[in-house]
Amino acid sequence: MRKSFILCFLPLLIFAAGSCKRNQYRVNVSDISVSVKIQRLEKDLFTLNPEDIPSSVASLKQKYGAYLQLFSYVINTGDINDPAFGDFLVRFCTDRQNNEVYDSTQKVFPDVQTIEAGLQDAFRHYRYYLPEKPVPAVYTCISGFNNSIITGDSILGISLDRYLGSKSNFYPQLNIYSYLSDRMTPENIIPDCIYGWALSEWDFATLKYPADNVLAEMIHYGKLKYFEKCMLPGKSDEIIFGFTPAQMKFCRNNEQQMWQYLIEKDLIFNTEQFTIRKLTGEAPFTSFFTNESPGRAAVWIGFRIVESYMQKNRNTPIEELMNTTDIQSVLEKAKYNPK
Repeated sequence: MRKSFILCFLPLLIFAAGSCKRNQYRVNVSDISVSVKIQRLEKDLFTLNPEDIPSSVASLKQKYGAYLQLFSYVINTGDINDPAFGDFLVRFCTDRQNNEVYDSTQKVFPDVQTIEAGLQDAFRHYRYYLPEKPVPAVYTCISGFNNSIITGDSILGISLDRYLGSKSNFYPQLNIYSYLSDRMTPENIIPDCIYGWALSEWDFATLKYPADNVLAEMIHYGKLKYFEKCMLPGKSDEIIFGFTPAQMKFCRNNEQQMWQYLIEKDLIFNTEQFTIRKLTGEAPFTSFFTNESPGRAAVWIGFRIVESYMQKNRNTPIEELMNTTDIQSVLEKAKYNPK
């Protein structure tokens, strides 16, 4: 079973891509049909009379199948076949804050048509690149602010309480840092879904890279961001990477300097987890660079290496890219040389 998981171009380059050479992310998906119909578990749960919840477990199991079990693990209510599961659900659904959160989700998401349309377009691109891969069934829930995205075998779940908008009163009450809550908005649902799906399809540990060092993680997560950009070619780099416009500008203007710093300080083959996390983990900024840099700036460099690799090796299928563990070969064939 999958793990559960709770994104530089100067104006001149943009012009050149549009007028002189093909944009590598734009593909024709007009003949590919994908249907995404989201089932809303939170509605089914919170519109039930609490007295009826235990007797409704059987019908919930039938409707939601394996997703109900994944959801139960996320909210810490255990095995859905446990006789006590119905009572645990009653407590979850009668909790005062959970009901306030549910009311907020219904105001922000009275329907999910926009999410369905966005996912349909993304998975049309998915089918273009990976025609044999199944499109997951999609569900929503509220998870007590736990996982943003929940994945399983052919399952994609969205915790709507993690996307109530950066100004939601719940997030400061939960001491969620603003650099994270700034991205907890409806417009980030589709990118997070695609990234979360890629993260579960191509898990770092499962791929068994020869080494776990800064370069391996930079390129691994760079591959995931490249995948996300291929699935969402119409999304801005700021949305894909979760950067502010100023942070994106910093990366574009300082790409060469950041790469040079990693090389000169012998960081790219560093295997210390603390160093890896400081360069690739969530943070308000990347401490090895400056306070103007975004967190995960090294992942953006990894993406640029992957992008260069795919530009110079255009016949490489995206599935081959995602499955490759030969990091040194990717770096060499990318001929990455930022200027």
